[in-house]
Amino acid sequence: MGFSFKKLAQGLLKTKENIVSKLKTAVGLHKKIDAALLDEIEEILISADISVETTGKVVDDLKVRVAKQGIDNSDEVYGLLKDSLTELFSFQSGDRSFFEVVPKPYVIMIVGVNGTGKTTSIAKIARRFMSDGKKVTMAAADTFRAAAIDQLSIWANRVGCNIVKGQEGGDSASVAFDAVAAALARGDDLVIIDTAGRLHTKLNLMEELSKVKRVIKKAMPDAPHRTLLVIDGTTGQNALQQVEIFNKLLQLDGIIITKLDGTAKGGAVFSIVDKFKLPVVLIGIGEQMDDLDEFNPRDFVDAMFA
Repeated sequence: MGFSFKKLAQGLLKTKENIVSKLKTAVGLHKKIDAALLDEIEEILISADISVETTGKVVDDLKVRVAKQGIDNSDEVYGLLKDSLTELFSFQSGDRSFFEVVPKPYVIMIVGVNGTGKTTSIAKIARRFMSDGKKVTMAAADTFRAAAIDQLSIWANRVGCNIVKGQEGGDSASVAFDAVAAALARGDDLVIIDTAGRLHTKLNLMEELSKVKRVIKKAMPDAPHRTLLVIDGTTGQNALQQVEIFNKLLQLDGIIITKLDGTAKGGAVFSIVDKFKLPVVLIGIGEQMDDLDEFNPRDFVDAMFA
């Protein structure tokens, strides 16, 4: 599905202003696509929280497109740059919607540091599946904080889905196991497992997440079917370190990026995708329950330039 174009463009306004407004000024000063304009474009992309490495790739690709198509009018640079940025997502297949689930139950493990919007993302995902007539179980496997268990319980009650929870300080892996086993017994369509949002620098706590993943497989050998990392869009390139550590430990299947409406650092999305070749699955551009939806690379880039 994806957001309406208008909503997406509005949500990315701060990032757009950070890139496109500066780009318009640069294009206005240069009639031709020359070395000076390309240098300015490079500076603009880096200032928009796109890494130096990714910016280098984009600008190199842009040069190839300019040469191949024999274009020198600076006004043409917008379309070429959009193509170069979209090309970074070329590995990301869009064959199947995130909201089509097979097998049953489909098990999604959600990880991420505290404060990224992990629990509310789980609620939004559950609500969407429920509205499609699916039966959903949440697992409150963040047993590190009583508040996390309470928060997920409130969301489960609001959304109207099942929840499996343990005690504060209990074994998070056993909560995840019980949730998958209960969903199998009930014939539920989906299990979404919340996990502790520990600092990614605490190795022993990260190891616990690895244990959760191993134990889920005891309940259902091919689960979890997706392990997704939630990152806060406002942290920009700082999120790269989180992706690196979580991916190394858990072999992530994709990324959910929240709070993109509140930041001018949306350019970091390009760096994350380029460096780790992990698909961006969902993006959040607001506080409402329907403000988390599927990510479409071309729509994302077009909305930034709209």
